Amino acid sequence: MRHAPIDPAIFATHRRNLTALLPKNALAIVQAADILPTHGDGTLRLEPAADLFYLTGIEQEESVLVLAPHAMDAAQREMLFVRQPNELLATWEGAKLGKEEAQAISGLTRVRWLADLPGILHGLMCESDVVFFNSNEHERAVIEVESRDARCARQLMARYPLHRYERLAPLLRNLRAVKSSAEVDLTRQAIAITDAGLRRVLGMLRPGVMEYEIEAEVLAEFTRRRAKMAYGPIVAAGKNACVLHYGSNDQPCRDGDLVLLDVGACYANYNADLTRTYPVNGRYAPRQRAVYEAVLRVLQASIAEATVGTLLRDWKRGAQVAMNAELMKLGLITAEQVAKDSIDEPACKKYYMHGLGHSLGLGVHDIAPLNGPLAAGWVLTVEPGIYIPEEGIGVRLENDILITEQGPVDLCAHVPILPDEIEGLMATR
Repeated sequence: MRHAPIDPAIFATHRRNLTALLPKNALAIVQAADILPTHGDGTLRLEPAADLFYLTGIEQEESVLVLAPHAMDAAQREMLFVRQPNELLATWEGAKLGKEEAQAISGLTRVRWLADLPGILHGLMCESDVVFFNSNEHERAVIEVESRDARCARQLMARYPLHRYERLAPLLRNLRAVKSSAEVDLTRQAIAITDAGLRRVLGMLRPGVMEYEIEAEVLAEFTRRRAKMAYGPIVAAGKNACVLHYGSNDQPCRDGDLVLLDVGACYANYNADLTRTYPVNGRYAPRQRAVYEAVLRVLQASIAEATVGTLLRDWKRGAQVAMNAELMKLGLITAEQVAKDSIDEPACKKYYMHGLGHSLGLGVHDIAPLNGPLAAGWVLTVEPGIYIPEEGIGVRLENDILITEQGPVDLCAHVPILPDEIEGLMATR
């Protein structure tokens, strides 16, 4: 476990919230993620299954959570199954969780070896009327490989065809959207680590630095602070910043260019997602500053509009309207174009063509109800941008916010974003 220990009470609360939604005589099964092959005998590093971690804090492969809140045997109402440690595994893969360790991490009192699962599961299936299987139902997911959850569902449905089967994902979607104070604290820690990485970049950025050198500085700071990259970082200098998902990170940062950094730390599986746009030589040119300040105004207005009850489509539309006005002031679109503006064809689309933000948590693009409404406890990114390929200027600014009954809280308020502040920090290098 790379991160500091987490109070298991957070996972116990998540399990209670989920089991309260299950009907009588229901059984729910949540699996760990697969270790995916690369080539030859190579494999990727295990990426912990977000839902299993959410419910148990367990990050070990082949682990299974079984919830049967109405089981006749009270000891079988919530159980975790893990691989049994042995000397061979310890030699080749490292120590595996023992029962006491798994109990301490998860707060579960009943931990069994994985070999016990088939027999126990058969008994629970005989008691249960409905079985809930988990699946990845993210609206932007492209699923081409069968997951452990899907394999389990296929096998049990074939063996027990007369049971009723339901989807666990809709229940978890609503639960995971609302973050507890403990989850927000972990997100704040991921943001603090990201801030440290960005400040490190401000200390080394100058003409001639390569994009990959900036990436290396960020990664070094994240690693030093027990975190990892939340996603493939975008380090885009000059015209590269106009490529929304740029990832080559192999070009020089030239004098007079801006460099866009879209990076986030992942700490204890909770993610940050920030974007900043810095002047390579330490000073924003007048045109660059005008574009930057336009994006900043839309960011600040959009944060203010992220209130309880707001529908995501209305929130996004408000940013488009605000961006229309900014683009007119920059001379990029005309009043005639704004007059034809619509939801389907926003006037700003040529220079601001993406969404405004997304849910953030155990996923960088975390699961949440598709259109809201926003509720207290949601954590969102806010990320407007202006991209002008013909001028070689791309500016995006992104902060992470918490929705509360009292209004939005900017979790990134301490991360330098004002142009004068950035220039001041770069002047002290």
